[in-house]
Amino acid sequence: MSSLFRKKDINDLVKHASPLKRTLKTWDLTFLGIGAIIGTGIFVLTGKGALTAGPALALSFFMAAICCGFAGLCYAEFASMAPVAGSAYTYSYIAFGEIIAFIIGWDLILEYALGAATVSVGWSGYFTNLLSNMGIRIPTLLTAAIGTTPGVNTIFNLPAFLIVLVITWIISIGITQTKRVNDTMVLVKLAVIVLFIICTIWFIKPQNWHPFSPFGWYSYHNGTASGIIPAASIVFFSFIGFDAVSSSAEETINPSKTLPRGILLSLLISTILYIIMTLTMTGVVKYTIFIKYLNAPILAVLAKTGQTWLSIIVSVGAILGMTTVILVQLYGQSRISYSMSRDGLFPKFFGQVDQKHQTPFKGTWFFGIITALASGFINLNILSELVNIGTLTAFILVSAGVLLMRRTHPEIHRGFRAPGVPITPIIAIIFCITLIAGLNWETWLRFVVWLAIGMAIYFGYGRRHATIKDKKGE
Repeated sequence: MSSLFRKKDINDLVKHASPLKRTLKTWDLTFLGIGAIIGTGIFVLTGKGALTAGPALALSFFMAAICCGFAGLCYAEFASMAPVAGSAYTYSYIAFGEIIAFIIGWDLILEYALGAATVSVGWSGYFTNLLSNMGIRIPTLLTAAIGTTPGVNTIFNLPAFLIVLVITWIISIGITQTKRVNDTMVLVKLAVIVLFIICTIWFIKPQNWHPFSPFGWYSYHNGTASGIIPAASIVFFSFIGFDAVSSSAEETINPSKTLPRGILLSLLISTILYIIMTLTMTGVVKYTIFIKYLNAPILAVLAKTGQTWLSIIVSVGAILGMTTVILVQLYGQSRISYSMSRDGLFPKFFGQVDQKHQTPFKGTWFFGIITALASGFINLNILSELVNIGTLTAFILVSAGVLLMRRTHPEIHRGFRAPGVPITPIIAIIFCITLIAGLNWETWLRFVVWLAIGMAIYFGYGRRHATIKDKKGE
């Protein structure tokens, strides 16, 4: 029984860091975080969020940001203690032991792979719309998975499938190439968002903000939850991925200082932009208008202002925005599976580093192909909440891990210390539990099934092949 909770020694972990190439600096990590965060939230979820909370959606974003911010401080402390690949998975291995680490690693696969597949479907919608505006039409059969849109005959989402494969190729050929592509797309995306704000802020009518919070903090009518808290549970998806920054530890220069800065800067910049965008959009048009523009809420603002010339630019920005999200999600996924393979919990196939590209080439393509197939064939609308519950679970354990490590290993050097411990991690845990409570019971059931599959893999393979067992002669 004790072997289920065998832990990694943090000093040994750092000493045996991998041969991955270190090239990332503070702003590279900040852009990696922004690339993961800004995309779906601004270009897709603002419509659904506004209908759920009204103009108070800005508070929902703030609430979700606080949750991620407190969790981010905990991630930053762990990253400065153990600057190695693996993110929450590795941190849990140090603090809680092997079985908890496997559960978190399995959850992160859910977050990154399914998250990338979900975003790729949104990317496909904007890309198809952009091509349509240019007179190029993709056959309807190839624009979505079966059953995605009632009354519309579709069988496969070809654009989503192809974009995942293209990004998998970029990640597989090296972190330097990944960094350059991501940095370029993030700059263009930020420029488009700033341009949108500058061009539309003059059309704000303060009366559109009244009532500011039509549904209060929480209300329940006709089987649907509304208000600031339910909207925060929805837009939390917008912040998923910032933790992928910490999975790049072994490719980061001076990670004990660089990682915390990258995590916190990316969260701060993204939150500011989310709030400004939300207030601008709900100020230009009444929030009820977004019912007609759920898939592309920004177009409601452009239609109101008459600035249709911006629509193509915004579509390009949306495409680039979601491309960077997919890129960072798949990047994080490849590094998590690499870490689990190195520890023996996954087969060695996933941990083999290609000599030419210095990346886990085979593992990257394995999960890339699975994600591409999922985005092409599966209707991911229902499954998207699984991403949230898996991520929130990881946040809770990382926050609890900081509390535990402060108590059991106070002597370990920390390049960054989360302020306000024990209050900071406790607040993070409370916020995460609050957001989990806003998810429906079907999501809980699917999550339990996913964990059951993971446990079958752990007891059938991982526990017997764990490298930590070999070192201790168990």
